Amino acid sequence: MRTEDLIKALDADARGKAMPMGKAWWLAVGVAAVIAAAVFFTTIGPRPDFMPAMHTMRFMSKFVFTLVLAVSAFALIRALSMPGASTRRAMAWMVAAPLLVVLAVVLELFAIPQADWGRRLIGSNMMICMTFIPLIGVGPLAIFLGMLRYGAPTRPVLAGAVAGLLAGGLAATFYAAHCFDDSPLFVATWYTIAIALLALLGAIGGRLFVRW
Repeated sequence: MRTEDLIKALDADARGKAMPMGKAWWLAVGVAAVIAAAVFFTTIGPRPDFMPAMHTMRFMSKFVFTLVLAVSAFALIRALSMPGASTRRAMAWMVAAPLLVVLAVVLELFAIPQADWGRRLIGSNMMICMTFIPLIGVGPLAIFLGMLRYGAPTRPVLAGAVAGLLAGGLAATFYAAHCFDDSPLFVATWYTIAIALLALLGAIGGRLFVRW
């Protein structure tokens, strides 16, 4: 069988599942969000000054980054889970979140004295960030890897990594409500590393459990 014929057969099989892939992905994200919320609220919860903090630009900018990452990763993983689907546009949108973070960091560097750069970067919750973003995200990652098995991705390692980015974006959105370090320097460093850990786990999971 030619590769093109195999991809078409897989695509027909994926589309012929009991639940359409599009609806299944929305359901998976809903379940993942419930799991992430349960872990978040039973462990650390939102910061005490959450409502006043919402009036500050630095605090709200964290959610812009995490939500843009989650939305762009969601669009890409849906395309990757369907053989033959075009991923070019969704792949291009993956640069949006990093570009927003870079822009925020540049503005931060201009806004604060150079002597404060190191303190803003290290922050006060580095280890909490590195612990709880993966902890909140591991459940959603398992859900997304299961969804990839439900589909038929032709690039399982890449799809798994994107599943990790989606889980990381979701987890970081919840964690941002707790985090007292609102500096873009902190977010660009420690949020990125924590999310990258989930992407690595996702890639490994894709390699071991999603391949066909």
